[in-house]
Amino acid sequence: MGETLAESDLAGIRGDFPILQQRVHGKPLVYLDNAATTQKPQCVIDAVSRYYGEDNANVHRGLHALSERATEAYEGARARIRAFLGAPLVCEIVFTRGATEGINLVAQSYARPRLGPGDEILVTVMEHHSNIVPWQIACEQTGARLRVCPMHENGELMLDAFGELLGPKTKLAAVTHVSNALGTLNPVDRLVELAHAAGVPILVDGAQSAAHLPVNVDEMGCDFFVCSGHKMYAPTGIGVLYGKAALLQEMAPYQAGGEMIRSVTFEGTTYAGLPHRFEAGTPNIGGVIGLGAAIDYLTGIGLARVARYEEGLLTLGTELLEGIAGLRIIGTAPHKSGVLSFYMDDVHPHDIGQLLDDAGVAVRVGHHCAQPVMDYFDIPATARASLALYNTEADLRALAESMEHIRGFFGV
Repeated sequence: MGETLAESDLAGIRGDFPILQQRVHGKPLVYLDNAATTQKPQCVIDAVSRYYGEDNANVHRGLHALSERATEAYEGARARIRAFLGAPLVCEIVFTRGATEGINLVAQSYARPRLGPGDEILVTVMEHHSNIVPWQIACEQTGARLRVCPMHENGELMLDAFGELLGPKTKLAAVTHVSNALGTLNPVDRLVELAHAAGVPILVDGAQSAAHLPVNVDEMGCDFFVCSGHKMYAPTGIGVLYGKAALLQEMAPYQAGGEMIRSVTFEGTTYAGLPHRFEAGTPNIGGVIGLGAAIDYLTGIGLARVARYEEGLLTLGTELLEGIAGLRIIGTAPHKSGVLSFYMDDVHPHDIGQLLDDAGVAVRVGHHCAQPVMDYFDIPATARASLALYNTEADLRALAESMEHIRGFFGV
């Protein structure tokens, strides 16, 4: 299996995250809401603080020392992210506000000009709303239609159906790498292969994968890949769109203004080269620098080690929750990443969330921006515990013990 994180590693890692040292309602904080957002290590906090305290200036536009230092840090982060994702070219890394904006950019700049009445966009039933609604809007604008690949009852994607839904009218496929609501780890290499065999470009939503397992977009072969910094131990409001340079070069700007231009006259405008033509206005410089620091932190630990460690936590958490009477895990695909969504008969998930919070255990409750998934399982919502590299076996035992208490409290 190779090297994983050891108990000695965990003590140091947890010490890197100041927020984990607190108590909530008098109990040690057990933070299991990482699919919503991860906590930030001190090195990321320091990097952002250092930028604002020492180097605060706009990038690319100034000849003074502060601007030069800010630009070097900003573009240096882009280079590190290129390496982290395995992109062939640094110009293929576009900074966005998050995975959501990256998908919207592709929907409006790539898909919309290529769509017409009767054309199709293919997604899956397990997508986050961010990988559904932008395509619905593009379809409404052009007369195209959205096709949806179904899944099995365990939350595993129907690969045969995916292949059958690809056809001459399919202009793009968009799939999640890891389902935020189910934890399903989709075989994206195979999905890319199927799409390309049909001549269809494919976008992979890596919001739930980029911080949890090694990603190499070049080896994966996807045409677009998106991820969000705040789910990767970086600040909120920053994300990445990877796109193959040949495709990005064909795309018109998504937004217009400063930074994304080469020259402007009242007679016309020429646009900047890649990737800056897609980064209009003053960027989130502090967020980019924080993302670069988070990438350094993850790289130092090793994503392969993180993946193996979280896989062990997922196995333990599954065993503990499956042992609780009346509790049903939603999403039991054979290949999963660190998400445990569950439902308890006769107990609303919102009550579960409140009582777990009373015990210092932070989970997410609701539809997780995946209402079609809830509709599929005919439930209003789930409680979701999601893992990160700083979680421990003790965290999962605290969750299970609290769930046993809740079961007794409601007499389930």
